[in-house]
Parts: sequence; C-alpha cells; structure tokens
Amino acid sequence: MLCKKTALRFAAPVAVLALALTACGGGDDKKSEDKPKGEAANSQAKPKAPSALAAGESTTAKVKEEDATVTYEVAAQKVDLGTEAETKKLVSDPKKAKGLVAAVAHVKYTHKAGAPLADVPDVGDGAEIYADGVRGGLLIGASEDAAGCEDELELEGWKKGESHVLCQTYLVPVGTKELEVHWTPEDSESEPAVWKFPAK
Repeated sequence: MLCKKTALRFAAPVAVLALALTACGGGDDKKSEDKPKGEAANSQAKPKAPSALAAGESTTAKVKEEDATVTYEVAAQKVDLGTEAETKKLVSDPKKAKGLVAAVAHVKYTHKAGAPLADVPDVGDGAEIYADGVRGGLLIGASEDAAGCEDELELEGWKKGESHVLCQTYLVPVGTKELEVHWTPEDSESEPAVWKFPAK
C-alpha cells in the first residue's frame, strides 16, 4: 500500500490531478477496482439506505491494515463543497469538470485498539461521497492539500489513542441537495456507516 500511495502522491503535482493508478505490487485491491478510474467517473448504482449518523457521531470497526488489525472510531465531521471555478483549477482537463464541484469529506479516525502502524494507514480509503444517492467521481491527489486534512504518508507509527483527520475528495453535480459520506472497511461485506450533510 505504501508503494501505491507514494506513487499517487508523486504522480499528482499541486493543482493537477492524475488518473487513478494501479498498485505497484502484485495483489488486486477490490475496493479500488470498484471506485471510478477517471477524474470524474460516476457510479450510477444506488446503495441501500442504512440509518444515517449525525455529523460528528462515531461508529467503531476493525480494519485490517498491512501489518495489524486495528479498531478505529470513525466520525465524519463535515463535507466542504467548492465552486465550479475552484474545481476547474483542480483538474488537469477543466472540460471534465463541467457542471461538477469538488466535495471534500473530513473524517476523524481514532486508533482505539491494536498495534501501532508500521506502514501507511488504509483506513481512510474506505470513505466515499454520495450526492443525492449517487456516488461521485473520486479525485486522486486533491485531499492532501485541502485545509484541515492530514497526509496519510506521514502517519506511520500511528498508535493507540491518536486521532487524525483524513479526507477524500469527489466530484459531485452542481445543484446537489444532499451529500452523504459512506465509510466501510476495505474488502468488507458489511453495510457502510452513513453520515448525511446538506449541500450548502
């Protein structure tokens, strides 16, 4: 996972986002295969509607990291919505962002139990943004520069009791009325935790 995330970081210059890249090593990442492969690819499949949590309300789940199984407390805090003009500056081809805006989900993760991480965490990869019930298009490389978001590549050694805010950025349609943050551990068949936010 470190190889994959490092490649993504260096492949995406500031304010220019690369297309999704494949992992450096062998093994397929099922979760990443399910995500959009381009800058603004959308999934039309509508998920089931589980009970929503309030902003900042937490859920607890176990996540299989590269070197250990860790129990995390997870709480989506907010979703920042950009403008069309700001979004065009984020993508390498502004035409692909026509009619879309960037939505940044801020999710707080607290290491509750398990060994300290010896590698880059995978827990943040489980967050997705839905706009009016439809998953948005994942933007690679945008979240690390968003205000209030931490860089996963700097979190090796994350230990019990520590909390960090990791973000995911998705493109969603202009005029979206309701945003949802869905989170579930990678490769998990369990229902996602869902937080609802008005699109301001």
